[in-house]
Amino acid sequence: MSPASSSIRVMAVDDHPVVRQGIIGLVSGQPDMKLVAEASNGREAIQQFRTHRPDVTLMDVQMPEMNGVDAIIAICGEFSEARIIVLTTYVGDVQVVRAIKAGARAYLLKNTLHKELLDTIRAVHSGKKTMSPEVSFQLAEHATDDALTPAEISVLRLMRPEMPTNRLPISSWLPKRPSKVESRISSPNWAPTTEPTPPRLG
Repeated sequence: MSPASSSIRVMAVDDHPVVRQGIIGLVSGQPDMKLVAEASNGREAIQQFRTHRPDVTLMDVQMPEMNGVDAIIAICGEFSEARIIVLTTYVGDVQVVRAIKAGARAYLLKNTLHKELLDTIRAVHSGKKTMSPEVSFQLAEHATDDALTPAEISVLRLMRPEMPTNRLPISSWLPKRPSKVESRISSPNWAPTTEPTPPRLG
């Protein structure tokens, strides 16, 4: 198999040309990736996906005509195998939850380091799901029950073991009172896990 045929085929969706050009330059510099399509709004993204069937799609959230979340819903509804990474400047809870529920495999901020973005593209292409720590914390904040819910537990599992929890103060991501997940992570006995058994409570 030639290198070209084994390359990860990427589509960039963003309403800002400068952002798309940045992604094109980043992807084009990788021997195992190539950009096959780009779009400036959700409607174009759906059309381009149907035409090019990219392996991984980088999707902005806030765009004219049709936003990224609605585009993800439409694409995943038609192509269940679609692998989409939400790449945005917005960290609002509603957008995070909607994007993940819609079928996004990963959620990154636009200020993400280039290496992390490239690593995430490769991880999602291989079938994995991942989120940045700050987004994981915000998603966990939606739980309101006293006990950790399956959604909260899955968020903890998504935290990569090599990502230290003291990367930034937890309070800087969660301005409200400490959450159950924050308290659990702050415990000296807590450690990220990928095991199917839920974290021990109590």
